[in-house]
Amino acid sequence: MELELFFLGLVLTLAFVAATGFYPGGIIVPGYLVLFVNQPLRIAGTLAAALLTLLIYRVASRSLILFGQRRFVFLILTGALFSMLSTLLLPSISPEAVEFTVIGWVIPGLIAGHCERQGILITAAATSIAVAALFFLGKLWFLIF
Repeated sequence: MELELFFLGLVLTLAFVAATGFYPGGIIVPGYLVLFVNQPLRIAGTLAAALLTLLIYRVASRSLILFGQRRFVFLILTGALFSMLSTLLLPSISPEAVEFTVIGWVIPGLIAGHCERQGILITAAATSIAVAALFFLGKLWFLIF
């Protein structure tokens, strides 16, 4: 079930990008987020990690030369750091805080990268539309097949 939904996510995201020109946080992001649509706090934790990653990038880019591959690697590593910290620290804070654990290691960095390129509002809107469309397409897919 998850594999089919992830595959549908790749196809839908490619079609979405071709139709609109906007990336929903990356080609794989809607597929991952829709797998956790029943855990909205994990999605919120992931988006918070992406925004913190973007903030750190903007501060660091004032004194570091970050473009191209360096920019991409910086964003991915910073997002992975927040993912690791959420996995290690949140369970020790409170059992309820585990619900804010970041989804994946790469997802926050990908979202932050597209927020930097397109703007936060456009990326958030594109991601929301793609995830909602994938959610309903997935429901339809599993209803038929």
